[in-house]
Amino acid sequence: MSAAAAPVTLVFLHYWAGSGREWSGVVEALEADYPCLTPDLGGFGDAPPPARGYSVEAYASEVEALIGQQQLTEYVLVGHSMGGKIALDVAARQPPGLRGLALLTPSPPTPEPMREADRLASLRSYGDPAAAEATFEHITARPLPDALRQQVIADNLRTSKAAWDAWLLQGSKEDICALMPRVRVPVFLIAGTADPVLPPQVHQRELLPCLPEATTFHLIEGAGHLLPLEAPGEVASGLRQFMGELAATAQSQKTTD
Repeated sequence: MSAAAAPVTLVFLHYWAGSGREWSGVVEALEADYPCLTPDLGGFGDAPPPARGYSVEAYASEVEALIGQQQLTEYVLVGHSMGGKIALDVAARQPPGLRGLALLTPSPPTPEPMREADRLASLRSYGDPAAAEATFEHITARPLPDALRQQVIADNLRTSKAAWDAWLLQGSKEDICALMPRVRVPVFLIAGTADPVLPPQVHQRELLPCLPEATTFHLIEGAGHLLPLEAPGEVASGLRQFMGELAATAQSQKTTD
């Protein structure tokens, strides 16, 4: 009898001015069944500056290098906001072992819709505790425990200046639409109905037309932009369903072959 196949690994990519620890609640619900990686991206959290630079392409290469270092043979990328745009770039490279793509209110492949006045205000707010707290209040819709509030604020404040500025001035403005026809794996898209940063209509307009027709779009009622923190149980449930669908498809293909 052949040995059971190793479980598919979930690789989680965090939002701008965040860190890998935003996924703790989601991972807690899934780690008994799936190996989980929650890296800090270069310049965020505890990570050093990225060796390849701060472009979306450079971050995607950093993620590919991590996957190689971990010797992952089957994995799913889970990207939130900035991490979603990076995950799209990785998926467009059609790397071996990638089985699916889960996107949580991702930054679109088009330049992110942001007023220049808001961009300038964000640039000026770097390192400002009061601004970090105001940002938390703006981007969340569901109440969170004070410990999570402090975590979000702390992650904001420990982001490096270079990574902070680069996303606002470069990464968020990049247009990677030309790469999207190369995304061939199943995609699961989740958004919060109360997200003030990237509301569902942005994904419907900027992202869904670029993705495979079978893409699943799931809405979480009353949730804001920080879905892994505001709705970890619902996110984990959606991911578990997506992983089950991927497994069923893989088993069906094996049976057909």
